[in-house]
Amino acid sequence: MAIDTMAAVLAEQPFFKDVEPRHLRAVAGCAANVRFDPGEFLFRDGDPADKAYLLTQGQVFLELSVPGKGTVIVDTLGKSAVVGWSWLFPPYRAHLDARAANDVRAVSLDGVCLRSKCDEDAVLGYEMMKRFAAVFVSRLEITRLLFLDLYARRP
Repeated sequence: MAIDTMAAVLAEQPFFKDVEPRHLRAVAGCAANVRFDPGEFLFRDGDPADKAYLLTQGQVFLELSVPGKGTVIVDTLGKSAVVGWSWLFPPYRAHLDARAANDVRAVSLDGVCLRSKCDEDAVLGYEMMKRFAAVFVSRLEITRLLFLDLYARRP
């Protein structure tokens, strides 16, 4: 897909609302359309974190393997959600499993490519950091609420 066409696709995503066109074109150079079948993993806990995904269709389960309990769904993400932010921080490893709940279509962002572009353009880097930081702060809040619920039920 041409960079200008992919930039237009990114511009439709809420995550990229109000991003400057030159930055959209830069990010578009790191982007590709991908799909996942139901049950397929986008990434697994401990895998190299080299991509982020912007969901355009379907749902993804964020899962955690809990000793003695099995797999626990931490969150379910749908259209317009961002999946994956560990590509941004060393050691660049996934911290959860992300599994397609149904047919998933997404825009994949190559983390190595995007980090390079962010290093070259500090304004783009700051913009991406703000946006991805909002994602992981939101996920941390969800995790905090899960812990509160879990421990509130204990006698």
